[in-house]
Amino acid sequence: MKLTRLLPLLSVLLLAGISQAQAQFGIKAGINQAVLDGQNINMDTDYKTTYHVGAFVRLPVLGPLSIQPEVLYSLQGSEFKSAVSNYDTKLHYLNIPVLAHVKVGPVYVEGGPQFGVLLGARENGTLRISAADGYGPVNRGADNNYKKGDFALAAGAGLELGSLILGVRYTAGLNNINDVADLNGANDPRLKNRVVQASVGIKFGK
Repeated sequence: MKLTRLLPLLSVLLLAGISQAQAQFGIKAGINQAVLDGQNINMDTDYKTTYHVGAFVRLPVLGPLSIQPEVLYSLQGSEFKSAVSNYDTKLHYLNIPVLAHVKVGPVYVEGGPQFGVLLGARENGTLRISAADGYGPVNRGADNNYKKGDFALAAGAGLELGSLILGVRYTAGLNNINDVADLNGANDPRLKNRVVQASVGIKFGK
């Protein structure tokens, strides 16, 4: 089964099909600081402020250890700058982190893999239109410029104050998401997602 078909199905199973008595459910939202980093980019890339929103379920394993799958909509991307081009890339992802969660008192730490599916991409700014037209203002869809799947590692920490959760997390993409081949082949840009997240959540259940 293709990744783009598997992940939405997995998200439904994680949030709707789990019925353990001690499971805690919750919702969360927050701010992203996102950038595309990598090799052979030949442009400056800057962090852009975006957002994320989603839900989670926490499944107790042993003592302070739990497993926490999440389903998040996350707006990511980057700002690209050069002498002749200055544009913004927006990448819309459905992300599914599956994290080991350890809580001691009000403090928790977490870490684990994250699987993402690109829902859409858009470019807006001054960039190359074509070989004949050169550079100019553009606002266009860019789905074909980026690979549909993303795999990342996530790590974070935070505080739980009753039902209120305050957290920070860093996710580092491991695979190249660029899907545009350069004429030089070996010098193709290699783009990887980097995202710092600050979130506020509310949990339900004991």
